[in-house]
Amino acid sequence: MRIAPVVVLIACLVACKSANQSQNTDAVRQGVFDYLTQKGMNVKGMDINLSNVKFNGNQADVTVGFGVKGTGQMAMTKGYHLEMQGGKWVVIGSQGGDEHGKATTPDAGGAMPGGAGNPHAGGMPATPPSAGGKMPSPEDLPPAGQEK
Repeated sequence: MRIAPVVVLIACLVACKSANQSQNTDAVRQGVFDYLTQKGMNVKGMDINLSNVKFNGNQADVTVGFGVKGTGQMAMTKGYHLEMQGGKWVVIGSQGGDEHGKATTPDAGGAMPGGAGNPHAGGMPATPPSAGGKMPSPEDLPPAGQEK
Protein backbone atom coordinates (compact mmCIF):
# COMPACT_ATOMS: atom_id res chain seq x y z
CA MET A 1 0.00 0.00 0.00
CA ARG A 2 2.95 2.36 0.48
CA ILE A 3 3.98 2.06 -3.17
CA ALA A 4 0.90 3.88 -4.50
CA PRO A 5 1.69 7.23 -2.83
CA VAL A 6 5.30 7.02 -4.03
CA VAL A 7 4.15 6.35 -7.62
CA VAL A 8 1.72 9.28 -7.44
CA LEU A 9 4.46 11.56 -6.08
CA ILE A 10 6.88 10.55 -8.86
CA ALA A 11 4.19 11.11 -11.49
CA CYS A 12 3.49 14.58 -10.10
CA LEU A 13 7.19 15.48 -10.08
CA VAL A 14 7.62 14.31 -13.68
CA ALA A 15 4.56 16.31 -14.77
CA CYS A 16 5.83 19.44 -13.01
CA LYS A 17 9.27 19.07 -14.57
CA SER A 18 7.71 18.69 -18.04
CA ALA A 19 5.55 21.77 -17.50
CA ASN A 20 8.55 23.77 -16.28
CA GLN A 21 10.68 22.65 -19.23
CA SER A 22 7.99 23.67 -21.72
CA GLN A 23 7.82 27.16 -20.24
CA ASN A 24 11.57 27.60 -19.93
CA THR A 25 12.97 30.80 -21.49
CA ASP A 26 16.43 29.22 -21.83
CA ALA A 27 14.91 26.39 -23.88
CA VAL A 28 13.21 28.98 -26.13
CA ARG A 29 16.56 30.79 -26.49
CA GLN A 30 18.18 27.53 -27.60
CA GLY A 31 15.42 26.99 -30.15
CA VAL A 32 16.03 30.47 -31.60
CA PHE A 33 19.82 29.88 -31.63
CA ASP A 34 19.34 26.56 -33.44
CA TYR A 35 17.10 28.24 -36.02
CA LEU A 36 19.53 31.12 -36.64
CA THR A 37 22.48 28.72 -36.92
CA GLN A 38 20.52 26.61 -39.43
CA LYS A 39 19.95 29.78 -41.48
CA GLY A 40 23.72 30.35 -41.59
CA MET A 41 23.92 33.23 -39.12
CA ASN A 42 26.97 33.64 -36.86
CA VAL A 43 25.25 33.62 -33.48
CA LYS A 44 28.63 33.64 -31.69
CA GLY A 45 29.35 37.07 -33.18
CA MET A 46 26.03 38.59 -32.06
CA ASP A 47 24.41 39.74 -28.88
CA ILE A 48 20.96 38.14 -28.87
CA ASN A 49 18.43 39.24 -26.25
CA LEU A 50 15.01 37.67 -25.77
CA SER A 51 12.11 39.73 -24.46
CA ASN A 52 8.35 39.41 -24.25
CA VAL A 53 8.35 35.61 -24.11
CA LYS A 54 4.71 34.49 -24.07
CA PHE A 55 3.82 30.83 -23.65
CA ASN A 56 0.53 29.36 -24.82
CA GLY A 57 0.57 25.61 -24.19
CA ASN A 58 2.99 24.02 -26.65
CA GLN A 59 3.52 27.30 -28.51
CA ALA A 60 5.46 30.44 -27.66
CA ASP A 61 6.01 33.90 -29.10
CA VAL A 62 9.18 35.87 -28.43
CA THR A 63 10.75 39.16 -29.47
CA VAL A 64 14.46 38.84 -30.21
CA GLY A 65 16.90 41.76 -30.29
CA PHE A 66 20.07 41.44 -32.39
CA GLY A 67 23.29 43.44 -32.16
CA VAL A 68 26.99 43.15 -32.86
CA LYS A 69 28.66 41.31 -29.98
CA GLY A 70 30.18 43.62 -27.41
CA THR A 71 28.57 46.88 -28.58
CA GLY A 72 25.70 46.75 -26.11
CA GLN A 73 23.33 48.10 -28.77
CA MET A 74 20.56 46.23 -30.53
CA ALA A 75 20.53 46.85 -34.28
CA MET A 76 17.19 45.16 -34.98
CA THR A 77 14.37 43.22 -33.39
CA LYS A 78 12.32 40.39 -34.83
CA GLY A 79 9.46 38.29 -33.53
CA TYR A 80 9.43 34.49 -33.68
CA HIS A 81 6.71 31.92 -33.21
CA LEU A 82 7.89 28.61 -31.77
CA GLU A 83 6.32 25.23 -31.13
CA MET A 84 7.37 22.41 -28.80
CA GLN A 85 8.38 19.47 -31.00
CA GLY A 86 10.09 16.37 -29.62
CA GLY A 87 10.85 18.05 -26.30
CA LYS A 88 12.55 21.05 -27.97
CA TRP A 89 11.33 24.51 -29.01
CA VAL A 90 11.40 24.90 -32.79
CA VAL A 91 10.87 28.15 -34.73
CA ILE A 92 7.90 27.69 -37.07
CA GLY A 93 7.45 31.29 -38.18
CA SER A 94 8.53 34.86 -37.78
CA GLN A 95 6.82 38.22 -37.66
CA GLY A 96 8.06 41.35 -39.38
CA GLY A 97 10.21 41.18 -42.48
CA ASP A 98 11.70 38.56 -44.72
CA GLU A 99 13.37 35.41 -43.50
CA HIS A 100 17.02 35.58 -42.49
CA GLY A 101 19.47 34.86 -45.27
CA LYS A 102 17.24 36.02 -48.08
CA ALA A 103 18.27 39.19 -49.84
CA THR A 104 15.55 41.61 -50.82
CA THR A 105 16.13 42.48 -54.45
CA PRO A 106 14.21 44.62 -56.89
CA ASP A 107 11.96 42.88 -59.38
CA ALA A 108 12.47 43.27 -63.13
CA GLY A 109 10.66 46.62 -63.14
CA GLY A 110 12.98 48.07 -60.51
CA ALA A 111 10.36 48.06 -57.75
CA MET A 112 11.14 46.46 -54.42
CA PRO A 113 9.02 43.47 -53.35
CA GLY A 114 5.89 44.53 -51.54
CA GLY A 115 5.48 47.64 -53.68
CA ALA A 116 8.03 49.70 -51.77
CA GLY A 117 9.31 51.25 -54.99
CA ASN A 118 12.82 52.36 -55.79
CA PRO A 119 14.45 53.78 -52.66
CA HIS A 120 16.59 56.02 -54.88
CA ALA A 121 13.67 57.43 -56.84
CA GLY A 122 13.04 61.13 -57.06
CA GLY A 123 16.28 62.09 -58.77
CA MET A 124 16.91 62.54 -62.46
CA PRO A 125 15.38 59.90 -64.73
CA ALA A 126 17.80 57.29 -66.02
CA THR A 127 17.43 58.59 -69.57
CA PRO A 128 16.01 61.97 -70.48
CA PRO A 129 12.84 61.63 -72.57
CA SER A 130 14.32 63.77 -75.37
CA ALA A 131 17.46 61.65 -75.67
CA GLY A 132 15.54 58.65 -76.97
CA GLY A 133 17.59 56.35 -74.75
CA LYS A 134 20.98 57.50 -76.12
CA MET A 135 23.71 59.48 -74.47
CA PRO A 136 23.92 63.10 -75.74
CA SER A 137 26.95 63.93 -77.84
CA PRO A 138 29.63 66.15 -76.28
CA GLU A 139 28.69 68.96 -78.68
CA ASP A 140 25.18 69.05 -77.21
CA LEU A 141 26.47 69.55 -73.66
CA PRO A 142 27.14 73.06 -72.31
CA PRO A 143 30.69 73.92 -71.23
CA ALA A 144 31.38 73.38 -67.54
CA GLY A 145 30.08 76.25 -65.42
CA GLN A 146 27.94 77.68 -68.21
CA GLU A 147 24.35 77.09 -69.20
CA LYS A 148 23.22 76.34 -72.71
